[in-house]
Amino acid sequence: MIPCQKALFEIPPDVTYLNCAYMSPLLTAVREAGQQAVARKSSPWQIRPHDFFEEAEQARGLFAQLIGATPDDIALIPAVSYGLAVAAQNLKLKPQGSMLVLAEQFPSHVYPWRRLAERQQAKLFTIPRPPDQDWTAALWERIGDSTTVVAIPHCHWTDGGWIDLVAIGERCRQVGAALVLDVTQSLGALPLDVAAIQPDFLVCATYKWLLGPYSMGFLYVAPPHQQGQPLEEGWIARQGSENFACLVDYQDAYQPGSRRFDVGERSNFALLPMVITALRQILTWQVSEIATTLGSLTHKLAMGVAERGLITAPAHQRANHMLGIRFPDGLPADLMERLAQERVYVSQRGSSIRVSPHLYNDLTDIERLLHLILP
Repeated sequence: MIPCQKALFEIPPDVTYLNCAYMSPLLTAVREAGQQAVARKSSPWQIRPHDFFEEAEQARGLFAQLIGATPDDIALIPAVSYGLAVAAQNLKLKPQGSMLVLAEQFPSHVYPWRRLAERQQAKLFTIPRPPDQDWTAALWERIGDSTTVVAIPHCHWTDGGWIDLVAIGERCRQVGAALVLDVTQSLGALPLDVAAIQPDFLVCATYKWLLGPYSMGFLYVAPPHQQGQPLEEGWIARQGSENFACLVDYQDAYQPGSRRFDVGERSNFALLPMVITALRQILTWQVSEIATTLGSLTHKLAMGVAERGLITAPAHQRANHMLGIRFPDGLPADLMERLAQERVYVSQRGSSIRVSPHLYNDLTDIERLLHLILP
């Protein structure tokens, strides 16, 4: 159990922020890293050619540690949609093949597959929400010989409904389907090992559970896909780009591994230091310990709302770090406004509220929410 880390953030004492799944607050150290990085651009003569590579490689390596990959497996991207566009461009569908997504999946992880289905005359099927909340079983049953792509998260963004990715990865390999993951709503709060899951592609934005800035993210590309086609043909992705004096000696060969998929201007001098600082802190805390600590908070909350007659997914069917709460008679019309007036912040997603604590929260925050949710 990790003690409350609120002192490392800049959250006012009267604010109860239980909305990390919306956007995390920055650690003070991350904000300071960003301010120093922005100031560096005022003196561009201090930015040397090696700076275009060094920080990108640091970030790549830290993210690789987080998922059990190698730096060669990682590309730097600006958004989930960019990484999924790379995946969609480099996947070949079976004739008459089908792709699977979840009901109410986040839009950025649906639109690319709609476009791919249209382009390759394939079918896109949506797995309905299972009555027993067992997404793993629902997916396993639906994946078959005609399945070409399974495009899913680690947990559902609306309520934390959990998927056993190791089991689904095994099922995809049985039928020869590609597995494409968006783990923006889980990575940093749920342990994940790409060696055990074996996805083809994995994307993650940094501004939620990775405690980083907006407009940065990472793409994992499995080795069989690393010779694929990038979305852009940027100079820095080419072999020998470290030598600025010879950039006009055009090269057909790319930098090794997944670096060919890096977004243009990936050497973001303002944001990369923030990403590096945040990832180092997460690795210091350890994701397994973060998950255990957040699980204790959501368990306390689940018990409290059950006592009040509210509905949550069974503990074994949801992630530790997020809880969706439904009301038998529908969400009270004034609930979100009433919570905001008391400076308690959660999200409404559909007919439920989504509560997503982090290490800046403690049991006092949970008790405060419980007191307000049904006065």
